[in-house]
This record gives sequence, structure tokens and C-alpha cells, in this order.
Amino acid sequence: MAHSVEMPELGESVTEGTITQWLKSVGDTVEVDEPLLEVSTDKVDTEIPSPVAGTLLEIKADEDDTIEVGEVIATIGDEGESVDSGSDSKAEAKEEEKDEEPKKEEMAEESSSKDSGASGDATDVEMPELGESVTEGTITQWLKSVGDTVEVDEPLLEVSTDKVDTEIPSPVAGTLQEILADEDDTIEVGEVIARIGDGSAPAKSDDSDSDSKAEAKEEERAEESSSKDSGASGDATDVEMPELGESVTEGTITQWLKSVGDTVEVDEPLLEVSTDKVDTEIPSPVAGTLQEILADEDDTIEVGEVIARIGDGSAPAKSDDSDSDSKAEAKDEEPKKEEKAEGSSSKEEKQDEAPKKDEAAAKNTSAKVNNGDNVPYVTPLVRKLADKHGVDLNSVEGTGVGGRIRKQDVLAAAGEGEAPKSGSDKAASGKSGERANWSTKSVDPEKQELIGTTQKVNRIREITASKMVEALQISAQLTHVQEVDVTAVADMRKKNKQAFIDKYGANLSYLPFIVKATVEALVSHPNVNASYNPETKEMTYHADVNVAIAVDTPRGLLTPVIHKAQDKTLPEIAQTIAELADKARNNKLKPNDLTGATFTVTNIGSEGALLDTPILVPPQAGILGTAAITKRPVVVNDDGQDAIAIRQMCYLPFTYDHQVVDGADAGRFITTIKDRLETADFESDLAL
Repeated sequence: MAHSVEMPELGESVTEGTITQWLKSVGDTVEVDEPLLEVSTDKVDTEIPSPVAGTLLEIKADEDDTIEVGEVIATIGDEGESVDSGSDSKAEAKEEEKDEEPKKEEMAEESSSKDSGASGDATDVEMPELGESVTEGTITQWLKSVGDTVEVDEPLLEVSTDKVDTEIPSPVAGTLQEILADEDDTIEVGEVIARIGDGSAPAKSDDSDSDSKAEAKEEERAEESSSKDSGASGDATDVEMPELGESVTEGTITQWLKSVGDTVEVDEPLLEVSTDKVDTEIPSPVAGTLQEILADEDDTIEVGEVIARIGDGSAPAKSDDSDSDSKAEAKDEEPKKEEKAEGSSSKEEKQDEAPKKDEAAAKNTSAKVNNGDNVPYVTPLVRKLADKHGVDLNSVEGTGVGGRIRKQDVLAAAGEGEAPKSGSDKAASGKSGERANWSTKSVDPEKQELIGTTQKVNRIREITASKMVEALQISAQLTHVQEVDVTAVADMRKKNKQAFIDKYGANLSYLPFIVKATVEALVSHPNVNASYNPETKEMTYHADVNVAIAVDTPRGLLTPVIHKAQDKTLPEIAQTIAELADKARNNKLKPNDLTGATFTVTNIGSEGALLDTPILVPPQAGILGTAAITKRPVVVNDDGQDAIAIRQMCYLPFTYDHQVVDGADAGRFITTIKDRLETADFESDLAL
């Protein structure tokens, strides 16, 4: 009997999907859960598995068609089974012809490839879309060379944009035949950057070109290493806490990756830093030796504060002014030695490879422009671009948030574009600086371009707007708030953070503790983990606790789900949160990651909010907000005596559907969470 394949639900609030590629053809045999096709939505790109085993009898939707959820897209049945009993013999004959022709073509292609040993076909690899509003990317490194064999989805190269650094996977399996763009080239989205064939097709470029490129790169590396060895500066460079994202003003040092006395290269990771939004590595702004560490692990440091100093290995850390004379003498002597050493080596190399040496020397000169002292912190992309064009970053005025130097600033300094104006610059022009005293904290200057315009919203914003209004119309929402003392949790987190990271590879933030306490409370209060159907007048008390976590992404708010959270330990919850957040920000969520939530937890305190009223989305009956954790004086009871103490306090606003939960039950639910967090008996849960 034939089985209809329908477009499945692809995430909460997603009503349609676009077919990007059929992985099977009519006549192919498929197994249960074997991928049939690829589908794309505004939230996720995913594969749709076969619901049954059998033969693909009919495809009812073509590639690039947008199909509503629930519509039939294909039919699967037994081999030889008719799709439609009323169909005539002509239709059956056409189907047989369609089945036979691909097989004949495949056999012909296989025989020709075997006989000739060469295939002339090659697949173009294009620069993919790298995020909303991103129109180009800069190639930072090729991970494969011409002639290398690659698999489907195996990383080909690394690309950097102003928003993200990422790897580009191979769209097909085969042999890399041609590379059409070099490292440090900036390529428009959609441009061809490489070609991949079947391994027997010849590359379109000469071997001599690749050989010369390889030789030039080897010479560059050798010259860079020699210049690093010979070139020494007597001063130490301050390493500051960089800006770690829009609206992020501080970061917590989780781990130092280098120790005092270690040698570091430019852009080599120095330390790991954690914020409420991201865990990341901080690269070294210069090459040299780590002379001084000024901040310990678990210290929270403001953006712009000095956390370390890097010198040339022979110079001591900046301690007192008495060393200034000796440093000045060292500076005078070292350039003379370098000039002599470089002069003698260049004479020998010029005899053999004068043209190549001139090119490499030009590149090396620009590379050394920003290896000195007091170079401002920039992204690796901006640094490479400055080195390429010979731009001294100390002479560039940044137009980014907080004066940060952007790619556009470097290009403008190199004479290849106009310097972009920040929002304050635009306002100040012609108005004698009336906005000079305006705050720029948490301000994105690029959004100034939105003033006076009308923009089409993206799909996520459209769906979010519709769902929020609908949620308020079909549910009776109100918010219950309690204050929680999380001092004990904060102390436990600080004491066990590094050991937790070492054992489980996940950051121990406050969120896993809150989610764990919430999950336990939902099991204890099943009437909160419930859904009401007003049409059938039935209440469903869910067997599993599936907690959605709100994640802020450049495309909008996404809510991936921790399934069966009641069966997970605290470390497993922390790992799942980190995994889902990473998948959300990198557009790797599957449909199952976005469906089935019975409750939601959202972090409203990332921007310092003390209180908010989150909106729940039915059929969920509740959503819990986690406000900012702040230190302040509170009255505590010490052995029967009232006292004032500095405590870590947090508000927990709980929005619930009054159709499902009564006010008293809401209070009991939050009281259970509060008691669990204030007692903070999580030692056994950490399992360290």
C-alpha cells in the first residue's frame, strides 16, 4: 500500500519549508529514516527522513518549491505498485523510461570514465551566504590544496567576516582541481572560489603556478620567522580586555592558556574569557614573550583594562621608571644589529631569487608594521588586512563601537575607500557636536542607517510578532515575581568552575543551576508542566519536562529545547545548553531541536534588567525569566539576630497562563525553585 510523505513540522511557529534538494529519485529504494530530501526554513536547514521503507513512487514537489506543513510531497510504496489506480499505460511507460534513462546514463558515464580515465566535469564552489546582511567574506586560510581528495561537508577553507569566522565545507565529494581565490582575498557572496572534480579531471591551472605559490609561501614563512627571531623591541605591549560583543562591558577570565615566560605568536590564543553571551579565546595582539599576568582566573575585568604584558623575551615587565634608560639603549643597539643581519642575508638571497625576494620583502615589510608596541586590539581579519596594505593601526581612527578599528577603516587608510562615519560623527557634522556627550554604551552605530527608512522584516521577526500577539489573545497571562539569594550558588560556582570545565568541557554559568532547579520543580508541580485545550476542555499533564532556552542570534530570538530534562544531570544540562546555543548561532539546529517544549527559561538580565514580564507561547503554561544578579545590602538572620550583609540577589519573574495555573500554585512553584537555589545543595549534582 502506498504511503504519502508530508512536509513535517520544522520548528515551533514554522508553517512552511522550501525544498532545496531531492536526495532520492523516483524508483529508488529507501529505508526507514533514510534522508529523502533537504528542506530550508528561516530557522533551520535540515534533511527530511523517510517515514517508511519502500520504493519512491512519485515526487509531487520540485526543488525550490515552498510547501506548507502537512502537504503531501511524495509517495512511497512497494516496487511496481501504481500510484494512481486510474492512471493509463502511457503514464506507466513514462515512469519506466524515467527509471531506465538515469540508469543508462550512469552506466555510460561509469564506462566512459573507466575507459578514458578522465572526467571533464567539475563542480563550482561558491562563496556561501555567511549571515544576514553579509555580502562578502575574506579567505583567511585554505585547508586543502589542489589535488587533495575531499568528502562531502569536509572543511575546505576558513573565511572571516565582520560578524563571524567560520569554515566552508565542500558541497561534493571529489578532488580539489582548482583554487580561484588566494588567502586574504575578499570575495563577494556567490562568486566561484574553487572547482572540485572526480579526481581524474585535470586541473585548469598550471603546476608551475602552484609550485611558485608554494615556494613564495615557504619563503614568506621563513622570512617572518627570521624577522621575529632577529627583531626585538625592548618595551612590553599592554594586552587589554577586548570588546566581546555588543552590549558586553566585562568578561570573566576562565583560564590562562599561557604562563609568564612563554613565547607567543601574533593571534595565538592567550586566555579564555566567558561572558553571559559567549565563551571565547583572546588572541595575542603581538609576537613576543608573556612577561606579566595582571588578572587571575575567575576575575571579572572591564573592557579596556590591562590584563597582561608581552615583550621581546629579554625585556622585563614594566615595573619602574629606572629601567627606561637601559630600554632606550637597547632600542638603539638592536636596530643596528638587525640591519646588519638582514643586509647580509638579503645579499645572498638576491643572487638566486631576486624577483621573488622583492615580492616577499614587500609583504614582510607590511607584516612588521603592526608587530611593535601599543598596537590596538583588532580582529585577526583587520590585522591581516592592515598588514597586507601596509597600514599602521596606531594611525587609524576607528569608527566601530567604542572606537574599535573596523575593516572599512583600514581600507580607507589604504586609499581604497571612504572612512565610514559613526553615528555620532553623522550627527555632529554640521551641528557643532550636539551629540558629543551622548552615551554610546550598547549602541550599534550601523543601526543609525535605519533612521528615516522603511525596511522589510525578516521571516523570524514576522513570525515572532504574529505569535506574540496571538499568545496574548488566546491565553490569560500574568506574572508572579520572587527575589532569590543566589550567594551560595555564586560561591559554589566560583570554587568549582575550573574543575567543571576541565572535566565536562562546558562553562559553569548560573543558568544550569536555575534550569536544574526549575526542572525539579516542574516534576514536583505537574500542574505547571501542563497544557490546556479550550476546544476539548481537556488538560494534558506532560510525562516529560522539555525546557526551551531562549537564545539571542543575529537573525532573531530562537528557542531550542532540552528534551527529557528530568533525566539529565546538572553537567549534562550545562553541556546541552552550550551545544544548543552554538547550533542556534551557527544555523545548525534541526527541526527536533525547536519542537516539543513544555516550559521556557529566558535570560532577561543580559543587559542588566532587574525585572521583566516575559510572554509565554501556548500550549506552554509558563515561562521563567532570570534577571540580572546584583550585589546589594540585604537583611539576613544570623543566629536569631538581624544583620545587614552584601548578598548576590536575583529576581525571578514567572509568567503563567491563568487558565492552567492558579496564583497560589504559581507561588508554590517559584517558592520550590527559590528554596533549591538558596539551599544550594548541588555538590553531588556537580559530580566532581
